[in-house]
Amino acid sequence: MSNSADSPDESTERSTDQSADRSTDRSADQSTEGAAVRRPALRPVRLLSAAVFALAGLIFVTSFNTAKGTNIRTDDSLLKLSDLTRQRSEKNKALEKSTGAVRSDVDALARRDDGSTRAEDAKLGALETAAGSRKLSGQALTVTLNDAPPGATANPGYPKPHPNDLVIHQQDLQAVVNALWQGGAQGIQIMDQRLISTSAVRCVGNTLILQGRVYSPPYTVTAVGDRGSLKRALTASPALQNYQLYVKAYGLGWKVDEHEAMTLPGYSGTVDLHYAKPVQQ
Repeated sequence: MSNSADSPDESTERSTDQSADRSTDRSADQSTEGAAVRRPALRPVRLLSAAVFALAGLIFVTSFNTAKGTNIRTDDSLLKLSDLTRQRSEKNKALEKSTGAVRSDVDALARRDDGSTRAEDAKLGALETAAGSRKLSGQALTVTLNDAPPGATANPGYPKPHPNDLVIHQQDLQAVVNALWQGGAQGIQIMDQRLISTSAVRCVGNTLILQGRVYSPPYTVTAVGDRGSLKRALTASPALQNYQLYVKAYGLGWKVDEHEAMTLPGYSGTVDLHYAKPVQQ
């Protein structure tokens, strides 16, 4: 036997130490692997939390910059815009009256000093009447259009209405005006303004904008002419026949009044034409 051989006790001790070292290393490796597995699970949660806080901060900053010390949850800005529109409309009305008075004075002076003959004056008067700048009197007919009553529902046999089915639209007013012209109207007035060749009937939302002024329903359209011809033209209009279906279905307003005599005012607004021009290079 060799003297270099280890004793049984030493071999047992070495085996025990090696097993303990391997167990310790294995436990450390498992702990390290477990930590490595757990860290990626925590990281997305932290990133998501940071993103939520960053987004909330961005919203707060944006709201602060937008509000600029005011309450953005109210309709004050819309109310101010409607008030401004109403004020401008009243101002335009006052300016039209002032312009009409000055124009009458100018016309009176022109007739006094122009030295024209009676024939020429008659020709000028006919042109002014055709242009709508002179008062016009005679038999008349007034058509009134109005939105459906609040909370209106469909009458039996008709489908449920959409919001647009319950209000007056631009094409409805245009259909009345066109039918009255076709029926031989000598002059037409919408609300308190006389129509001329350059008048445009425009609706924005549920309001009418006519020659710089704003109106709300009910809308009145008055025409001077033969009442029988005007009524027949209204009845024969395909567009108004379609409108009558909505009157029956949803209660849109429609009323026709006849007048033995009525005077329409002459147009007193500006007659200047405004149009786009190409940009000069």
